[in-house]
Amino acid sequence: MIAIRPETKEDFPAITQIIDAAFGQSSEGRLVENLRRNKKFIAQLSLVALYNHERVGHVLFFPIMINNQRSEYESLALAPVAVLPERQRMGVGFALIRQGLTACREEGFRSVIVLGHPEYYPRFGFQKASRWKISAPFDVPDEAFMAIELEKDALRNIQGVVQYPEEFNHV
Repeated sequence: MIAIRPETKEDFPAITQIIDAAFGQSSEGRLVENLRRNKKFIAQLSLVALYNHERVGHVLFFPIMINNQRSEYESLALAPVAVLPERQRMGVGFALIRQGLTACREEGFRSVIVLGHPEYYPRFGFQKASRWKISAPFDVPDEAFMAIELEKDALRNIQGVVQYPEEFNHV
């Protein structure tokens, strides 16, 4: 059985190991470690998955801004989501994202942005961010840069370029 809960300090080393194993490198693990030190970090939006009491997955939702010439709009980035390779394809990532989106709503956020696999994220309701005239600050395929409204019409009349925190520049 999979259990999902907010991370605790005791989870930090295991979370870094999960992320490093899932991505096959250490840059995403360091990203999470660095984001924890950012004053905008929200502990309730950094979730760990347990399978038979073993830490097997992690997801982080982090505040970002969508900027245009006239205004700024707060949203969240889903990044990264990671599951131990030997526990993938068991529904861990699905459970993390599903519960994470619920936690984002409970925290009062209205939308989430993700750069990810266009075959995977639409099952949660993500659509191309370009639908709302929201773009990435770097070149990415249109179908891989997606957004979801956590409340109806949350992105209506919102457009601009996503501004990630400085920590994302080092991934």
